[in-house]
Amino acid sequence: MTNLRDSTPPATWRLGDRTVNRVGLGAMRLTGMPWDEKPKSRDAAIAVLRRAIELGVNHIDTASFYFTPTRSANELISTALQPYPEDLVLTTKVGAGRSRDGEFSFARPGQLRGQVEENIRQLGLDHLDVVNLRWGAGMGKEPGSVAEHFGALADLREAGLIRHLGISNVVADQLTEARTIAPVVCVQNRYGLTDREDDALVDLCAEHGVAFVPFFAVTTSIPGAAPGAVPGQAEVARVAAAHDATPAQIRLAWTLHRGEHVLAIPGTGDPDHLEENVAAGGLRLSGEELALLEGIAGGV
Repeated sequence: MTNLRDSTPPATWRLGDRTVNRVGLGAMRLTGMPWDEKPKSRDAAIAVLRRAIELGVNHIDTASFYFTPTRSANELISTALQPYPEDLVLTTKVGAGRSRDGEFSFARPGQLRGQVEENIRQLGLDHLDVVNLRWGAGMGKEPGSVAEHFGALADLREAGLIRHLGISNVVADQLTEARTIAPVVCVQNRYGLTDREDDALVDLCAEHGVAFVPFFAVTTSIPGAAPGAVPGQAEVARVAAAHDATPAQIRLAWTLHRGEHVLAIPGTGDPDHLEENVAAGGLRLSGEELALLEGIAGGV
């Protein structure tokens, strides 16, 4: 059985020399999604960002390829939050790139500096707090050595453009390889209550003091499962009712109980969802509830 904490988890974790609250904000949905019928309100997105800071969020995950034809996540962050709070940590991703027509590509090592500089320019910074090497052009994990790409980022770290390095969309061997090149402060992979492929990687990160930062942690889908298949709905609903919480909050709370090194970056452009996400960090699940939720994985 997965090691889960039924005691009170700590509220913070360190990314290198920066301390962050364990519930952060993912910026992807601030711009609206490509399939939305109309652009999301710019003023609403700016209001969500400012409210997040008021609620204690000091870790925001973004990327220069988070954009729609009329909105850019980095520009929204810069507009809403400058001058930035001293404790705010902005984490971004390079490696993956996206053209204006939405086509994804993967950068060569020599192109990473341009991507880093683009994020610096868009965010209005002198350097980036944390940069993840986003491995592969698609969402699926891809094999291969990360050494040349991660080494290029390590050089930019030495040059002062980057403060700390992480990796995203990787397997355990790629984390191990990256750690031989430069310190790794975080791993950002898809993971959640019913998306458990990386259980062992979460544990490996804990062994090395590396933050594990799951994306899509509140999704109810399972990779490879039939469309509409949502296991564990009854179990999640039962726990949610006991806490007067939403199922999404319970999924977030379960993720945070997975280990004190696990950080949450739920994305939203809705102020009510933002408040629910932050509140999920205060939910304390009992040992019985954690066992009930853990049992869902056995039926997946």
